[in-house]
Amino acid sequence: MERPNPYEESIVRQYTRPIWHRFLKGVKEYDLIQEGDCIAVCISGGKDSMLMAKCMQRLQRYSKFPFEVRFLVMNPGYNEVNRQRIIENAEKLGIPITMFETRIFHAVSKIEQHPCYLCARMRRGYLYKTAMDMGCNKIALGHHFDDVIETILMGMLYGSQIQTMMPKIHSENFPGMQLIRPLYLVREADIISWAERNDLHFIQCACSMTEAIAAGDTPGVSKRQEIKELLCQLRKVNPGVDKNIFRSVENVNLKTIISYHLGDEYHHFLDDFDEGITNHGTKAGEGR
Repeated sequence: MERPNPYEESIVRQYTRPIWHRFLKGVKEYDLIQEGDCIAVCISGGKDSMLMAKCMQRLQRYSKFPFEVRFLVMNPGYNEVNRQRIIENAEKLGIPITMFETRIFHAVSKIEQHPCYLCARMRRGYLYKTAMDMGCNKIALGHHFDDVIETILMGMLYGSQIQTMMPKIHSENFPGMQLIRPLYLVREADIISWAERNDLHFIQCACSMTEAIAAGDTPGVSKRQEIKELLCQLRKVNPGVDKNIFRSVENVNLKTIISYHLGDEYHHFLDDFDEGITNHGTKAGEGR
């Protein structure tokens, strides 16, 4: 069996608890991988997806049951410097990637309203289709714990809704395909620490809009960046705020929700309000 490279060994030695154990916990707790799966591990070239690829590679090598992985890189229109960096990092980390080309960045470059949303949907669609053509039944994305809590807050503050980024979902447009998020319980700070400790330099979003903002040509801060800054302020007065936000969507009491929907089925608390009266004349749950 091929000996793991130093980058992989650092995951299971120096970062055993914050990365490797949290990765394994997420995979097991949310039942992300089953025997016989063929998983397209989708690599954007950033720190998150590259770390995920190494974790998945190691898990597949030492797993108690067989499953397959394919390391898939979609080039949505990176400049040559970023494209080459992805290739070089994959070689350094020992990840055998398959890269395919698209023109997504070009297609959304002239879209004024919600270009990032459209870009993300198009990229997801290309990944699903290519993975399916490769014989895969799942795609794995590199979203981490911080992405989850940021999504919860963004939904509340900007979308007027309570929702979370799920650890796995069924594809609506590609029957039989699932999306899984193996880094669901891993903190971004630990991913950054792992990359810096190993002197690894990964690409950022790298679309033309991001590059323009970085160069100072286009003003603006993304909503996600606003949420990141808000969380930094909240942590100063409440160090446990991240876990509390995460657990809030695990501890939902529907008796305390004004309305909610399950698919197309809509529920309002008034629908069965009078049925909640107890023999003592108090509402169920009152006084807690």
